[in-house]
Amino acid sequence: MASLDRNNKILLGLVRQQEQGNNMCADCGVPEPDWASYTLGVFVCLNCSGIHRNLADVSKVKSIRLDLWDDSLVQFMRERGNSAAKALYEKCVPAFFYQPQHKDCIVLKDQWIRAKYERREFTGENNKQAYCSDQFESTLWKKGKDNKQFLKRIFLLSRKDFTLRYFIKEDVSFATSPCSLQCCMCVHGSLSNTLFVSDLVKSFLGPLINTKSKFPKAVISMKDLNAVFQPEKISHAHGLQISYVHDKHTRNLFVYHEKGQVIVSLFNAIRATRLAYLQKKHPTLRDSDLIPQLTGHCLKEGYMEKTGPTHREPFKKRWFTLCSMNRKLLYFKSPLDATELGAVFIGTEGHSYSASESSGRCARGGRWHCGVTLHTPDREFVFMCQQEQQQQEWLEAFRKVISQPMTPEDYANEANMTRGK
Repeated sequence: MASLDRNNKILLGLVRQQEQGNNMCADCGVPEPDWASYTLGVFVCLNCSGIHRNLADVSKVKSIRLDLWDDSLVQFMRERGNSAAKALYEKCVPAFFYQPQHKDCIVLKDQWIRAKYERREFTGENNKQAYCSDQFESTLWKKGKDNKQFLKRIFLLSRKDFTLRYFIKEDVSFATSPCSLQCCMCVHGSLSNTLFVSDLVKSFLGPLINTKSKFPKAVISMKDLNAVFQPEKISHAHGLQISYVHDKHTRNLFVYHEKGQVIVSLFNAIRATRLAYLQKKHPTLRDSDLIPQLTGHCLKEGYMEKTGPTHREPFKKRWFTLCSMNRKLLYFKSPLDATELGAVFIGTEGHSYSASESSGRCARGGRWHCGVTLHTPDREFVFMCQQEQQQQEWLEAFRKVISQPMTPEDYANEANMTRGK
């Protein structure tokens, strides 16, 4: 006979067992999980338990505090636990594969959980996955450079030459129109001859469907490529931002795919290709040193008001992005702009870089009055935030970048930006 108090206390005791890994969510690592999958034998957090509920054939979850647990299920949880599950379901996770944390977007966590328990991709029993291949091809919805419309584009990732290409589909015009199909059927008589018409359509239209233009619209090197999920910015749960350097400017591509598995596979295929590129570039470094360089997460993003170099120009609202990996502050007219309006390199305090609060009382035309001044060897940049909390967040982000030592590549980037002015 199950006892609510007794069995719940046992489960709460199991969650405190650090040696079994039960003190952290088995899927996202958040501390003190209070749910458990009694079919997989893992302890998970509330958010991840919601994803497990969508895997009804694989995982069934209960609250370890509120639900009634039979003695047999409690014994099962005693025998299993997070460490045992990790040894089975994460046995063969590739080094490049992104393992999401609790702050990551839903599609990353959803596909991580599905890959582990539903598709069993890391147990060593399945064949090679698409993201491990030398080439990865997918048709994505891509935002147009000068408008808000998303159009289908073919993306081809190659590990052989460390590039990502994308192509514009050819216009098939008459051949793929409903009228042409109707004409084919009319020419060959009634619709009863379905097999013949089907064969005709395949032979006539097959080579034209899903074709791509001969030359790519862009060839992107892995050297400066970065991919990061931006579902809120792109207004799609599977939104991915791909950034790279073109003609000394940052170019942004905003893409998505209807299927979460496809877009996450592309993301991990990009990480795999980036790792292969870095391994070739730095043959003496270990993978553990290269993995942190595969994805550059944005340290801080948001609107601020900006004035010009003399500080007499009117303040204008701009969208700012700060990345700690390349030490650049980029600013755009709007969040979904393809190319930045300008960029500021941020060095170290020893090279005369610093950030401080400033007064917004003298701001010309500015509506916001929580100021931040970024000091560089060449000039001072004055920004205005809407709220004091945003001001403090930007100051903290700037100071975090300034406190990090510069690499030889950072010095080269600083020199290139200085020459480009």
